[in-house]
Amino acid sequence: MSEDVLRMGLAGAGQWAHRVHGPGIVNHPRTELVATWARRPEAAADVAAIGDATPFADFDDMLQHVDAVAFAVPPGVQAPLAARAASAGKHLVLEKPVAATVADAERLVSAVEQAGVVSIMVLTFRYGLGTRRWLDEVHRVGEWDGGLARWFSGTLLDATYERSRWRHDGGALADIGPHVFDLLDAALGPVDSVEQARLTEHGVWHVMLGHENGRISTATLSMHTPAQPAITDFAVHGPHGVLPFNASGDASERYAVLLDDFVRLVDGKTAEHPLDVRRGLHLQRLLGRVTDQLAGG
Repeated sequence: MSEDVLRMGLAGAGQWAHRVHGPGIVNHPRTELVATWARRPEAAADVAAIGDATPFADFDDMLQHVDAVAFAVPPGVQAPLAARAASAGKHLVLEKPVAATVADAERLVSAVEQAGVVSIMVLTFRYGLGTRRWLDEVHRVGEWDGGLARWFSGTLLDATYERSRWRHDGGALADIGPHVFDLLDAALGPVDSVEQARLTEHGVWHVMLGHENGRISTATLSMHTPAQPAITDFAVHGPHGVLPFNASGDASERYAVLLDDFVRLVDGKTAEHPLDVRRGLHLQRLLGRVTDQLAGG
């Protein structure tokens, strides 16, 4: 392989590893899937077959053969493993949420900063051309009072995800909350408060966010609503009217753009990116505020 190709390992063997991470790394001209790891060796071998990679039974052994690691594991598993990878000098492609707790996310950020490695979050909406155009227009106009988001899907009604314990435990807040809060934050300015949070008996989250510039946004999130296709609508509103955005799109295409950014960062030897691990920490803190608000309410 050319020296210009990034040798990547893949940790995890679930649906997202098979559908997005594995094929994305294999098909990108600047990355090569050379190694895989999963808690079950046979699962690591299945993912390895996507790119004729070598499966490893030991995570640290895998690290010796790669330049970077993409993670497709539960958040409670990702944070400590990613910190070990960073300490070993490996660049990171990180899933959301970045960790199971704020403390774990903070430790991961510290490991990344100490090692000076590149990190990037798989916040797939943000790598879509349509998303970038919408955000450019939002910022060009500038005068907005607030925004809203709706995400309805039946993902957790689908047996495909029945073994994703963390998804069922965290529900829509943990799984799709980072995507939604990240995009509202990017459009309207940093979120600095959670004004209200409610969770219905059917697993629907209603969240009101306060932004540091006084704007207010609302988000309704469900992965237990049988919407076909899924609804992923956003909008900002103000004196100029309403600017809507439909965030649906091809995750594989967006992942390719993510890898473009990732390789560019590694080439440029710069560890800073708007969607790096620090963004993951910001969103982790926001998830914590939502759950605190729910408990206090």
